[in-house]
Amino acid sequence: MLNQEERKELLKIAREAVRSFLLKGEIPQFKVSSEKLKEKRGVFVTLKKDGYLRGCLGSLQPIMPLYQAVAKMAISSAFEDPRFPPLNLEELEKVNFEISVLSPLKRIKSWQEIKLGQDGVLLVKNGRSGLFLPQVAKEFNWTLEEFLSHLCQEKIGLPRECWREEDAQIYVFSAEVFAEKEAVSYTHLTLPTKA
Repeated sequence: MLNQEERKELLKIAREAVRSFLLKGEIPQFKVSSEKLKEKRGVFVTLKKDGYLRGCLGSLQPIMPLYQAVAKMAISSAFEDPRFPPLNLEELEKVNFEISVLSPLKRIKSWQEIKLGQDGVLLVKNGRSGLFLPQVAKEFNWTLEEFLSHLCQEKIGLPRECWREEDAQIYVFSAEVFAEKEAVSYTHLTLPTKA
């Protein structure tokens, strides 16, 4: 797990990356001393405004050092999420940044193995895929069946019950989740098990 200083540093990087991109059109070069922030990790950056989603993009794959991935995904969430118009400078002061640092993916045999509120889920079916972060179920107060049905319909564009079919591949992951303004602490971390 990241300590408080590492979390603060990542949140600062996320905000500064977006601010720099708005003002100068470039991503600043960040330097970090923590070895944990230099590890390659999957990460999602979520922007919320007045408690509502304002952008969320990320990468499941650990393709770059965590601090660089946070900067890149913060910019993607602010300007490239197709559900929202690009963020403007006035809005930047009104959004809250939330970061989800991911564990490796683990394929499971049955949807009943999912720990609601602890596991994020990636569902793959018919060449399509979609995911929900662990905190989504709690934010909407969904049951496990509702969580999976929304995933099928809203994220993958397939019928709500697609998760029940034999050829649906389900992967789980955990996330260490923290935000600038934490009304509720969403820190969920389960140690990855070997597949």
